[in-house]
Amino acid sequence: MARDPYLELGVSRTASAAEIRKAFHKLAKQHHPDANPNDKASEERFKRVSAAFDIVGDEEKRKKFDRGEIDADGREQFRGGFNPGQAGPWGQPGGGSPFGNGGARGFEGAQFEGVDLNDILGDVFGRRAGGGAGGFGFGGGKGADVRARLDIDLEESILGATKRIQFSDGRTLDVAIPKGAAEGQVLRLKGQGHAGQRGSGDALIELHIRPHPVFKRKRDRLQMELPISLPDAVLGGKVQAPTPEGPVTLKVPKGSNSGAILRLKGRGLVDPRTGKRGDLMARLIVALPDETDPKLEAFAEELRRDRPYAPRRRL
Repeated sequence: MARDPYLELGVSRTASAAEIRKAFHKLAKQHHPDANPNDKASEERFKRVSAAFDIVGDEEKRKKFDRGEIDADGREQFRGGFNPGQAGPWGQPGGGSPFGNGGARGFEGAQFEGVDLNDILGDVFGRRAGGGAGGFGFGGGKGADVRARLDIDLEESILGATKRIQFSDGRTLDVAIPKGAAEGQVLRLKGQGHAGQRGSGDALIELHIRPHPVFKRKRDRLQMELPISLPDAVLGGKVQAPTPEGPVTLKVPKGSNSGAILRLKGRGLVDPRTGKRGDLMARLIVALPDETDPKLEAFAEELRRDRPYAPRRRL
């Protein structure tokens, strides 16, 4: 993730637009690749400075960043669903570049709001950059990739699904979620990115699994708490237990205590290394009736008096 654009440019959050342009102009001239040939560090610094200015040098983007609607990479921030139109390596919404889709030769005609890179190059070389700026061109190649985040349900990650996402440019795309999808897995959809002279880039969709109200994830296992009645705990019985595929019947052994673990084989998550599903571990919780039962109270009094026992003896 990119640094805070204000820090990258060395300005305060209250800096004026003119101060931000001045800071960018200075850093861009200092680190421009044509002024520092074969200097990878300067090249990377120039990219970061350019991406930072693309955020805070644009009035609307700056407001969105300050309000927390986009992050330092220009990615739109959503509270659920997916984050469409995530930025590419230049911090542009939709995976673009601050120099335009496909670009031009060198930096010819490259524009930020209120800043012309040709002016900066003219300061560096004493001339207009034009096509002669060569050596650090971005144009004429494959189109930029588009990045997006897609939030999916736990069941969808296990069983597979088809989800539709919408990018900030209005395009929609149906994404096939494979069975056994993992947290953080990136799906590459060929040719679904920005168009370029040598073909379109790809769409890179990063999957994130939403927290589940019942199941907890632990590697390839799922864990859950399963409430059972006092009669089922004492006498044993068959109870309904939820699984990602739907409820199943589970046999509770006679004399089961709270904390006892029952294993449902093959009902967990898919192990990406082996392709096999783990298990679902159900931890029993003995639950008393919601309403007071006089007969149960009388039985408990008798048990306390005639057959006391010490469940905390091992503590």
